[in-house]
Amino acid sequence: MLNIVLFGPPGAGKGTQSQKIIEKYKLQYLATGDMLRAAIREQSPIGVEAQKYIDKGQLVPDEMVINLIARELDNHHDVHGFVFDGFPRTTVQAKKLDEMLDAKKAPITIMLALEVDYNELLARLLNRGKMSDRSDDQDEGIIRGRLDIYNKTTLPVMDYYKAQGKYRGVNGMGAIDEVFERICQVIDSCR
Repeated sequence: MLNIVLFGPPGAGKGTQSQKIIEKYKLQYLATGDMLRAAIREQSPIGVEAQKYIDKGQLVPDEMVINLIARELDNHHDVHGFVFDGFPRTTVQAKKLDEMLDAKKAPITIMLALEVDYNELLARLLNRGKMSDRSDDQDEGIIRGRLDIYNKTTLPVMDYYKAQGKYRGVNGMGAIDEVFERICQVIDSCR
């Protein structure tokens, strides 16, 4: 089983690249952002609660996100593996994910970290905000806050996977297909 954590700050291109990865490698895509946005649209209890955090540019609490992922893992038994996009975002989530996957005898294979310059991230997110209805991408102050939270809270997850020898950094700058080619080289070297 091929289980990939696709990692990087908001705007690094995780959503774009994950779609290409799941097509090529026939994996199941699990994006916590998509799951949370769906819950918000449905106005489910978790969606209403999550919206309060997102509107402030804060991370949704670990327990809420872990429960979403656990449900999705249980719903997909016959897959070749998973691409986790936007999860784990904290070391607590990373440890919990390891526990869930170890119970299924299907540990994380690799953490792919898309590395993108800060100013490029800002530009990408503001552009995405103009083209979508994502309120969290339309305010530069909120974007900077999200990037600060990423650096303080999420970046330590990289060290967690480095300690396991599963971390691989990938240059996320350049054309989509160029970045994807770099990603495939890394994935193929880890199989």
